[in-house]
Amino acid sequence: MTIVDEKIAAMREGGKHLREIKHKLEDYSIIGRSFMEIEKEAMRLIHECGADANFDKVPGYHWATCINKNEGIVHGIPRDDIFVEDGDLISIDLGLLWHGWNLDTSISFLAGKSNDETRHFLNSGQKALEKAIHAAKVGNSVYDISHQIEKSIVRAGYDPTWQLTGHYIGRELHEDPYIPCVADKHDRRHVIKLHDTMAIEVMYAQGSCELQEAEDGWTYETVDGSLTALFENTVLITENGAEVLT
Repeated sequence: MTIVDEKIAAMREGGKHLREIKHKLEDYSIIGRSFMEIEKEAMRLIHECGADANFDKVPGYHWATCINKNEGIVHGIPRDDIFVEDGDLISIDLGLLWHGWNLDTSISFLAGKSNDETRHFLNSGQKALEKAIHAAKVGNSVYDISHQIEKSIVRAGYDPTWQLTGHYIGRELHEDPYIPCVADKHDRRHVIKLHDTMAIEVMYAQGSCELQEAEDGWTYETVDGSLTALFENTVLITENGAEVLT
């Protein structure tokens, strides 16, 4: 088996596990559940399938998940004094290490009561991710992916972040090149190749997506306090386009 064959087999299998864990955590995140309870369940599920957490291998970070609510967009530390409340928009970012290969995914969802505006906000992010993944094909570039994210989010009436990005992924959790949510013409030089693996992330806000770091030194949140969401999948580039692994 070549290294490419090993990579593809491992990332497909690990991605299947992570996809199942992601959806189990969404179901587990009921009103009244603390973020630390969600973190512990994530760690249990990761170990139960025979994988290792990979977020806790990032220098200075000690958890398997990043959990945010409402104006918090990424890198939220799981805490036992923060709870899922009725009407919250919850985002869970998590990954795992499977036979030496990294997987990464994120999901955003509403807890309890919702409204048409917020449902549209979430649906817009999911559609933007689908379009971005469709653009991830051999011969296209990172620019093409970012362009689809930016165009889709802006047309929906929202603001994509310019401060955070998706990324390539493999032996390392975060690999070059990075994949912005806002198109940069310089990224045309990053041409997509067969068997590339990347974590495509859509991160955006209802208002301005200008972000600031919270007092915990990790969480990024909107300066204006507006609602945020993120959707992310790890994909494999095949002859027929991007195969979603997570």
